[in-house]
Amino acid sequence: MEEGHFDVLVVGAGISGISAGYHLQTECPKRSYAILEARDSLGGTWDFFRYPGIRSDSDMHTLGYSFRPWKDPKSIAEGSTILDYLRDTAAVYGIERKIVYGSRVRRASWSSTESRWTVEAEDGTSGTTRRYTCNFLYGCAGYYDYDEGYTPAFEGIERFRGRVVHPQKWTPDVEYAGKRVVVIGSGATAVTLVPTLAKTAAHVTMLQRSPTYVISRPASDRIANRLRERVPAGFAHAVTRWKNVIMGMLFYQFCKRYPARAKKLLIAGVREALGSAFDVEKHFTPTYDPWDQRLCLVPDGDLFDALRAGTASVVTDHVESFTETGLLLRSGEELPADLVVTATGLKLRFLGGIDIAVDGARVDVSKTMAYKGMMLSDVPNLAMAIGYTNASWTLKCDLTSQYVCRLLNYMEGSGYKVCRARRNDASVQEEPILDFSSGYIRRSIDTFPRQGSVTPWRLRQNYALDLLELRHAPLEDGALEFG
Repeated sequence: MEEGHFDVLVVGAGISGISAGYHLQTECPKRSYAILEARDSLGGTWDFFRYPGIRSDSDMHTLGYSFRPWKDPKSIAEGSTILDYLRDTAAVYGIERKIVYGSRVRRASWSSTESRWTVEAEDGTSGTTRRYTCNFLYGCAGYYDYDEGYTPAFEGIERFRGRVVHPQKWTPDVEYAGKRVVVIGSGATAVTLVPTLAKTAAHVTMLQRSPTYVISRPASDRIANRLRERVPAGFAHAVTRWKNVIMGMLFYQFCKRYPARAKKLLIAGVREALGSAFDVEKHFTPTYDPWDQRLCLVPDGDLFDALRAGTASVVTDHVESFTETGLLLRSGEELPADLVVTATGLKLRFLGGIDIAVDGARVDVSKTMAYKGMMLSDVPNLAMAIGYTNASWTLKCDLTSQYVCRLLNYMEGSGYKVCRARRNDASVQEEPILDFSSGYIRRSIDTFPRQGSVTPWRLRQNYALDLLELRHAPLEDGALEFG
């Protein structure tokens, strides 16, 4: 079924897709666009994940939009508050009218003869295929696999008489009040779940194979809240945003340049929160350096409060097998459980798993290189929004959308129909696009495009440098080819 032609098609109506819609209609007002969303509602991650306590792991003054001030007193916000913010933004700016729900993009084919994409989307209700065409395709679906999370093959899991649930599949009927709960994992999801479940569960155990860096920060930004009382909201938001960007960049650089000192500082913070009686060395001292994996944020120290209160505990061990009544560990200890939550990670799926073809030839994404972290080498008129790993996702996605609009306007003014990045510098060395040691990254990184050793092929985790590059650097830089 042919559904129409657009200047730009955006894939995904989550936090990145809404940003794309705003920038397209603001900076490219003459261009038509639509947003194809696989689900029946907007919000992406913040509408999809429903496990207890879901919240941001970045402050909302940077995870929120530069054009839409965050006004809630809490800067580390609950998922429902973030979803309200996204829905309100889409409604206020008329972006919601541009969203086509129930449209899961399966395939995108570029024709050099016609200089356009044909996009095939599966109707979520009927299963039929809708076909759209566009001049430019903008992928804003992130890189998580929303169909399923990652769960290891646990021995004997079929014997367990209780319930096992992955946070990605959490439903309202999962009962935990008064139950003995074991949360397997030590990442951001686990440290969010444990203190929330511990409020009503009989007891919650966080079972981890190895520790993660955990840092406590206030849930509310006192400076931001005071500023809002004294100056206009937009100005307060801008000042707070830059304050948090600069502080985050300085701390990241400190961790990378002085890892031993950073590690000592982080562990000291945990010791202060938990007291000398707690075995911080065993349960909260990772073997890797800070920011080799993402740090886990606990607002107002809620995880530490639950551990001190005795409503939660931490066990560092390996799962030998499930039993009928719990988990047998490698040490020989058995953890009794009524509910086991496998917060064992996510699966990654680049560009939502879209099958891409150029002039009939399927594109192997893993053989491409990412230009400025947003375009695939030799793939015309396609961009993708990928956020930072060491800072708020939206910081980079907002810059990417602004760059895409700048590129579209430049092409229109210069009479170009096509742009593509070319790997014409033989000295550029290939590197993984995400330089993280986390398991979810290592399991899937071979399916992702590569990054290069030098700009413009290098994916910089630095907002200030990217801001200068993406807003002001010349578009014709020898790697981006126009025609």
